[in-house]
Amino acid sequence: MPSKADVKAWKAQLVAQAEQQILKLTDSDRFKQYLNTLSKFHHYSARNIDLIYAQNPQATQVAGFKQWQTAFNRTVNRGEKAIRIAAPIIKKLTPAEKKRLDTTEEKAIVGYRYIPVFDISQTSGEPVLSAKDFVKENLADHQNVTSLYNAFKDYLNQQTDLKVSEVPLETLNGAKGYFQPNTNEIVIGGDEPDNALKLKTLYHEYAHSQLHGLKSAFKDRPRAYQETQAEAVAYVAMQNIGVDTGNYSLGYVATWAKDKAVIHSALSEIQQVSNKVIELSDGLTKQLGLQKEPEHDLKKLSAQELNKSYQGLQQQIQQARNPQQKSELKSKLNDIHHEISNRTQKQLQAFAEENPSIKQSKSELDQSLKR
Repeated sequence: MPSKADVKAWKAQLVAQAEQQILKLTDSDRFKQYLNTLSKFHHYSARNIDLIYAQNPQATQVAGFKQWQTAFNRTVNRGEKAIRIAAPIIKKLTPAEKKRLDTTEEKAIVGYRYIPVFDISQTSGEPVLSAKDFVKENLADHQNVTSLYNAFKDYLNQQTDLKVSEVPLETLNGAKGYFQPNTNEIVIGGDEPDNALKLKTLYHEYAHSQLHGLKSAFKDRPRAYQETQAEAVAYVAMQNIGVDTGNYSLGYVATWAKDKAVIHSALSEIQQVSNKVIELSDGLTKQLGLQKEPEHDLKKLSAQELNKSYQGLQQQIQQARNPQQKSELKSKLNDIHHEISNRTQKQLQAFAEENPSIKQSKSELDQSLKR
């Protein structure tokens, strides 16, 4: 069993690894190409977003007829019906109009006209990178994940002031879930077929509730910060129980945290919540009989690391007062001792084979190290 210091180091390592993996992704040429793609699309007002959604709820990337050709090497398919959005009519003002409008601006919006745009699904041509190329929902179903999800949901409903409920995915407009600060409610897509993704979504929304609730110190963070933090916490929490959500989580974070300064600042604030989520999960997995503590692979440790661990355990054994704890430490010390002994024997054998002129008795080779 690992010590408290080992578990603490494990938690810190998970957060550090998350940041490094995200930074590595944002440094990739492919991700830079994605950001370049985003820059080619216009930023639409809330009014136009509503217009687009009302006409085509499935639309993801829209551009004008000529823009698809010149910027993306794609053509609008024959017979496609355009989506209409509002474009401002800008006019150069006369001196009289400036006086009437009480402005010194040379130009002003005098009205709107509706122009046609088309969604990427209505076009054909060269591929266009999208967030889905980085956010891949290909998590495999994992044994026991469902029971942990249900236990975590029940704990939040019964032991906290949060309310967790489920609704059909089709009512969430493409989302997997959300957190509502005003009602302190977490809503999850109950019919999500991927149990690992469902649990990760619950972790994500729980992180929002802790970091961005009405009373949180971080509630006014920009959306990019909030999504980066919530998904990073979810990634760390899933890593802790042995489920790798890297393909989904890291891509999700990177699409929000396009600025490295955002990544560093956002992740620097998640340590406390990550630890809280890990502790909650550890308690629940113990209750469910699913606990699997992180372990060091002794074979991967260097000789220096092994000796350092050996010396540290000796000191802990001397200081331990609890008989059970002392027994566990001695067992761990014994494992390290065997690993050191095995390595030493292999080195001796290799040396003997390389130097046949040096005689050594078989008993010396077979004898294990004595403490």
